[in-house]
Amino acid sequence: MIISCVIPVYNGERFLGEALDSVFAQTLPPAEVIVVDDGSTDNTAVVAARYADRITYVRQENAGPAAARNRGVRSARGDFIAFLDADDFWHPEKLARQAARFAARPELEISITHQSTFWEPELDDRRRAMQGHALTKEVLPGYVLQTMLARRRALAKVGEFNPELRFGEDTDWFIRAQDAGVPLELLPDVLVTRRFHKNNLTWQREADGLHNNLLDMIQHSLKRRRRNASDTNTVQPESQDDERTTR
Repeated sequence: MIISCVIPVYNGERFLGEALDSVFAQTLPPAEVIVVDDGSTDNTAVVAARYADRITYVRQENAGPAAARNRGVRSARGDFIAFLDADDFWHPEKLARQAARFAARPELEISITHQSTFWEPELDDRRRAMQGHALTKEVLPGYVLQTMLARRRALAKVGEFNPELRFGEDTDWFIRAQDAGVPLELLPDVLVTRRFHKNNLTWQREADGLHNNLLDMIQHSLKRRRRNASDTNTVQPESQDDERTTR
C-alpha cells in the first residue's frame, strides 16, 4: 500500500506546521506528502520550506481548494490518496486504522472516520451564537475529505473535485461517489480534528456557501440517477438464439 497525502493550503502559515507534524507522526506514515500552495500571499512557503526534505511543494495561482486538490492528486504516485487541510490535524493512528480496514475488506474503496471539532478562543462568541448548529457538535461523522483514505481507482471512477465550487466541493464529491455506487465505510473512530478559526473558510462561510450550492448538487444527483436508470431500461435482452450462441 503506497499512500500519498495531499494538503491544499491558502495563507496557512499559522497552522500548516502542526498539520504536517500530525502527518509525520503517523504510525503508518504516507510514502509522500504533497503540499499544494494555492497562491498564498503570507509566509506559507516559508513554513513549507522547513519540511523541504520531507514534502513535495507545488505552487499555483489561486484557483480554490478543489483545483488545489486536483493538482495534488495528479502529482501523486500512491495507489491510495489521503487529504488533510492545512489548519486541521490527524490522530497518530489515522492511516494505520484505515489501512487495516482495506486489508480486511478488499472490496472497500473509500474509508472515512468520525471527526472532532476545535474552535479557537477567538471564535468563542461565534460558537455560542451558533449553539445547536451541527458545526458546534464535538463529534461528527466525517463526510469531509480530511477524514478520507481512498483508492486511486475510486477517485478515477468518481472524477475530479469540481473547481467551480469554492464551498461544498467535498459534499458534491461524496454525492457523486454514492451515485456511482462506490463502496464506502464510516469508521466509528474519531481520527481527525477540524480547527475553526477566524481566517478559515469553515465556521461561517462554509455554512452559507454550502447552503447555496446544495440544491444544485441534489439536482445534478437526481439527473445522474435518472440517466442511469434510463440507460439500464434501454438494455435489450438477448434473443434465445443469441443466448445459445454465447454459452
